[in-house]
Amino acid sequence: MGKKRVEAEKKLDTGKEHSLEEAVSGLKGATFVKFDETVDIAVNLSVDPRKSDQMVRGSVVLPHGTGRKVRVLVFAKGEKEKEARDAGADYVGADDMVEKIQKEGWLDFDKAVATPDLMGMVGKLGKILGPRGLMPNPKTGTVTFDLTRAVKEIKAGKVDYKVEKAGIVHMPVGKASFPLQQLIENVRAAMDSILKAKPQTSKGRYVKKITVSTTMGLGLRVDASTVQAPK
Repeated sequence: MGKKRVEAEKKLDTGKEHSLEEAVSGLKGATFVKFDETVDIAVNLSVDPRKSDQMVRGSVVLPHGTGRKVRVLVFAKGEKEKEARDAGADYVGADDMVEKIQKEGWLDFDKAVATPDLMGMVGKLGKILGPRGLMPNPKTGTVTFDLTRAVKEIKAGKVDYKVEKAGIVHMPVGKASFPLQQLIENVRAAMDSILKAKPQTSKGRYVKKITVSTTMGLGLRVDASTVQAPK
């Protein structure tokens, strides 16, 4: 592994900013592990997350998905339960699911969605789901009566993001096995969403640095002017 990493790193110039195409192409050509690595972006923003009016958060449906299967739990009753199942939810329920999580510690899902009328019940799981980023939230479209749309978007590659304490947004944008153009389009969709989420109170240059990396590889800096799609 050590020798492979050294050889891979020789192919990458980490000392300069690359165009988006150069950076993604370079990472794809420098993979050295046997599994299909995730490609991530890290975006440094000129915001102070400690201030509520500078919080950056949102969600984006990547045009080519993330490359991973997402297990969706939906809290719903009656007709909405059927709607969730028809939309492709992996698990659907109400009191039974709340009890399963509380008593059994069951967490075999990646995203949770709930209808608004059940949030009083689901709220009891806040201490369990909240720290894991699994709590349904209206700001990310996971508290809704439109379960068909919510479930299908998640299954199609919807990614939620939130700026961290250091002012950085991390987001997966696909797999190293994706064709180059698909990864580029995913990155552009992600960046477009982050740009639209810019707080009005953010001063100066909003995007300070963009880095793309793979699970086991180094990060490459990207020239922000090459990220937006050509007009």
